[in-house]
Formats: sequence, structure tokens, C-alpha cells
Amino acid sequence: MVIDDVAERLAGLPGVEGVTLGGSRAQGTARPDSDWDLGLYYRDGFSPQHLRDLGWEGTVSEIGDWGGGVFNGGAWLKIGGVPVDVHFRDLGSVESEIARAEKGEFGIEPLMFHLAGIPTYLVVAELAINQQLRGRVPMIGEYPPALRKAAAEQWKGRAELHLGYAEGRSGLQARGLVAVAAHEFAHAVMASRGRWATNEKRLLEQAGLSDLNTASEPALMLRDIVSSTPV
Repeated sequence: MVIDDVAERLAGLPGVEGVTLGGSRAQGTARPDSDWDLGLYYRDGFSPQHLRDLGWEGTVSEIGDWGGGVFNGGAWLKIGGVPVDVHFRDLGSVESEIARAEKGEFGIEPLMFHLAGIPTYLVVAELAINQQLRGRVPMIGEYPPALRKAAAEQWKGRAELHLGYAEGRSGLQARGLVAVAAHEFAHAVMASRGRWATNEKRLLEQAGLSDLNTASEPALMLRDIVSSTPV
């Protein structure tokens, strides 16, 4: 299988300690045309040039090009006709976020294509969901109780503030603020249930909020949901 050979070659790159399978392929929700998401876990630095030198078709970023936070770079590749996304993960940073999550601490970082931004515990969620293919990466048990409480409260608070600000706006700005608030509240719901979320693609659906997509008055509907849903 192509992906087994890819994982083996990634695991052999200097500094790499583990390779995981993530995304829809790991969760059993993939379509036939879904890409393969691989986590490349390194310690004490990694040179993207080593990945480029493997000669695969595609684009390889530098470390930090995808925001400079926990989601710090990767590659979009096509290998043997198969689309493969590689995500760089610094084990030092990952281990720090595991420790923070256990204490109910996290940050929220901006990332392209994500309306609400990403919680820094995303790298913890990946370890809880992903399948280990090569090497060794930290194992994650249950969703940390302290994080369930803290994340639910913080995400809900952000959603309420964005909804309140949207009331005094109109047009595209107002709709955008409501969209952001919807995804923030979805994060709150997921956290309160102790369920991991690794991106926003199916976040509303996973949180039971997919009706907002077709609501004629999404702002009013979301206000009712936020005020009546305990998290």
C-alpha cells in the first residue's frame, strides 16, 4: 500500500520520532477521494528540505509557515497519484500542550480556513484520535476534566460576545460574526461533552448545530440555542 511506504520513509528522516495517520482516514469517515493526513512528529528541530529531497510532487512549507503556533507547517503532496497531507508536529510543543490541557489551560490561535481559530489543545486531540503508524508518540487517555470545564466556558463566552457585537451590525459583517460565534459555541459543546475536534469541517454537525446552515434567521436561532443549552 502506498501509504505504508510513505510512513516508512517519513519515519526515516532525521529528527523524526513518530508518524501517525489522522483525519477522516483515522476516524473511519473517509470518502474514496479523501486525502491521507499524516502527522510527522520530530524533536529538536526538523529540516523540511529532508522531505523535499524525497522527490515527491507537491509543496513543502518551512517550519512556522502555517501560522507559527502549534500548527506550524507541513506539506501538500501527491504520491503515486494519492493526495497526502503532512503536518509537522514539534514534540516539545506537543508535550507542553498536553501538560497545559491537563490543567485546563489552552490558547486560541488564528489559522487560515478556520473561522473560530484553533485551540492549542488541537495537537492533544490529534494524539487521542490518530493512529500510530511508525515510531512512538505520546498516548492520550480520557479528555482532561479540567479542560472540559475551562474550554466549554471560554468558547461559550466568546460566542456570546460575538453574538452581542453582531446585534449592532448589519450585512456581511453581521453574518460573519454569527458564523464565528456558531463555530465557537460548537467548540463549547464538544468540550462540555468531552469530545475532541481537530478541525471545523464537520464541527457544527458534530455539535448538533447543523440546522444553523439552513436557518433563515441564524442569529436568532443561535441566540436561543446558546441561552438554552447548558455547557
